[in-house]
Amino acid sequence: MRFDLDQRRVRMSVGDLSDFSIGPIGAVGGSGGIWRAQLGTRWHNELRAQAVSEGADAEFEVAVEGEIARKGWVVSLSGRIDQIVRSAGQSVLREIKTVTRALPAREDELRSDYPGYFAQLAAYAALRGAREKCELVFVEADTGLAQTVMLGPADDGLLGERLDRVAEFLDLRLRARERLRGLRFRPAFPSPREGQEEAAAELLSAVRGAQSAILLEAPTGFGKTGVLLERALGELRGGAFDRALYVTGKSTGQLQVVETLRMMTEAGADLGEGAPVAAWHVRNKAEHCVNSVFQCVREACAYLDGAEKRWPQSGLSRFYLLDGQRKDIGSLRSAGSGARICPYEITRAALTFNDVWIGDYNYVFSPDSRGLFYDRPGFDPARTLLMVDEAHNLASRVADTHSHSFAAEDARTVCDALRAASASPGFVARWASWAALLESRPRAPALTDAEQQDARDQLAALAEGVGTFPVDYAELGPEVSGLIWRIPSFTEQLEAIELPRLWWSPRDGVLSVTCLDAAPAIGATLREFGGVIMATATPGPVDRFAEGCACGPMRHVRAGTPWRDGAYDVAVDLRVDTTFQHRQRYIGLTAETVSALHASAAGAPIAVFFPSFAYAEAVARDVEAASLQPRRSDLASQNAWIAGNLDAGRALFLVLGSGFAEGIDLLGGRVAHAMVVGPALPEVNPVQRARLSAFAPLGRDAAFDRVYRIPGMQKVNQALGRLVRAPGQRATVLLHCRRFAEPGYEKLLAPEYRSGRRILEDDDLAAWLGADS
Repeated sequence: MRFDLDQRRVRMSVGDLSDFSIGPIGAVGGSGGIWRAQLGTRWHNELRAQAVSEGADAEFEVAVEGEIARKGWVVSLSGRIDQIVRSAGQSVLREIKTVTRALPAREDELRSDYPGYFAQLAAYAALRGAREKCELVFVEADTGLAQTVMLGPADDGLLGERLDRVAEFLDLRLRARERLRGLRFRPAFPSPREGQEEAAAELLSAVRGAQSAILLEAPTGFGKTGVLLERALGELRGGAFDRALYVTGKSTGQLQVVETLRMMTEAGADLGEGAPVAAWHVRNKAEHCVNSVFQCVREACAYLDGAEKRWPQSGLSRFYLLDGQRKDIGSLRSAGSGARICPYEITRAALTFNDVWIGDYNYVFSPDSRGLFYDRPGFDPARTLLMVDEAHNLASRVADTHSHSFAAEDARTVCDALRAASASPGFVARWASWAALLESRPRAPALTDAEQQDARDQLAALAEGVGTFPVDYAELGPEVSGLIWRIPSFTEQLEAIELPRLWWSPRDGVLSVTCLDAAPAIGATLREFGGVIMATATPGPVDRFAEGCACGPMRHVRAGTPWRDGAYDVAVDLRVDTTFQHRQRYIGLTAETVSALHASAAGAPIAVFFPSFAYAEAVARDVEAASLQPRRSDLASQNAWIAGNLDAGRALFLVLGSGFAEGIDLLGGRVAHAMVVGPALPEVNPVQRARLSAFAPLGRDAAFDRVYRIPGMQKVNQALGRLVRAPGQRATVLLHCRRFAEPGYEKLLAPEYRSGRRILEDDDLAAWLGADS
């Protein structure tokens, strides 16, 4: 869809018009993706060949275009009619649609289940402008059985409904543009710190002249969120972009964005007359669910089945028509439950008319989740400013979305469920074959080429079956349905983009396909957007960061923070080697060093960061003041644990990269003494070995940086950055491993953590700690 609000014109395909909806969309024939399209092509070709063999005077894939005026807008449409058949001086327009339901079926059921198909044919008839017979030919996917339904006068109403929806959408988009032109907001910082104004000015210059992605590097506590939002709102008001997306991987970070935006834009006398910014925080689908069981099987969920029919009278359009509506997840759940419509459908509908979207990385970068953003009417990445916070986490998160694992027990569960549901024997047989393949898989660091091809062939057969065989997913339930649907999703990912992947078996009966480098997928996505700002405190080497995003040279904006100069007193302890092979030898010395650092803090708490839980646990046994973080807990429990141990003046043993290590930023300034027990290098395993091999063309040292050193040292920099978050805060830090003094590791420390101070023996440590006290 492309529209010009000034000219009051919109251009779209007939297919897009037939499915157009602001609210929920009804089911259109099940899952299957690319395989359904291929099956549709197969039956189209067979019916075409049949028409030719019968000597019909027919044209195929006939281009049609034209304009329809509706409520002050001109809708320009284009499409292709499957067949135009002429007989006895009369033309018949024929559209062919493949369905997985059993045929023949009652015509009223087909009209109810597939209204978009009838609207599409009515649109073709309207564009042709001639009185012609029109017929829909439904084809049962697995058998080829066909049923023909003639277009009737009442079907013109379906076309009118869709044209009205388009006109309503355009009216609301026009209103949104006018709102943005009058947008008013407060500065992010009433009294800016040193460096904030300069960073904001440099970011403005970078955005206005951007030919590539921008990297904003600023330390934890600097105020990146405010700087980014101030720039985004300014660009929206100026008309440079239609919409801004703010994505980050942590829910706490998203809540911070929501709160900062609220403080900048909530009504007040200081803002005068102006329009509020329309912003929406997208929570995950499970949080929206009001069903007794979280499931998205339409026919089994009373809040999804028939939602498109209940929507017009539900009153839920108030969430995008009226200002001041509460948008918290509790309000959405209450409204959806009352209207018997899934609350997630409220989010889908309202997003279209909001200026700022806030959510997780997945809504932009995950093939399985990005449809929530990309399928919204009028969403145009080229007219959108994308802001990616905590961008150092992006590469690993996107690689995870392109990684999949398949277990024999899951395949057997699907087999049993399909048999119990009396599914097609052909589909059951394909799943039985897949289960047998997985059951035969021994643990292995990599599949052979022949084994990989066998797995690919079977997955392709399963994906084809999802689009071919009719299945009662409501009877199967959400768990089994999800296991089935993930197969075509995975095969479509394989077809969509070429990524380096490791096919391997981490244990018997399991096949894993692990993405080794998601850079091509990240780069392809970033290039779609009109503007991109990636923000992080710890990018590592900028050239390596840019390579990991495959977005070419980046404009680097590094925020100045004079108040951090001299805030860290850092020493490197050369007495110990914390590598996995040698750390056990130094456990006692590490414990003594922790106790000495804790004593020098004179009753104040200290933080001790470890590369693994097991390592922390081993040292904690010999440190009386140690408090070892729990293995698992929610955010509230994490904060309570941290706060309690800080108040008690304990030595907090934290694992680098964990929620606890990152949670210390909520209490910045409370810890003035810290110790890092070695770099947090990733575990050596088949995946990391395969990644090392994939990066071999960069050279041995550069490959080792990408796979091991950079991720490990980023965690160190992240942890230390949380200790000094505001002017006046200081921290004494001991880097407890000789590797920190090696050039390959030292170069990856942030400049403020590099130190010429070396601890060679116990007396050096005592002298350094004594000087600090």
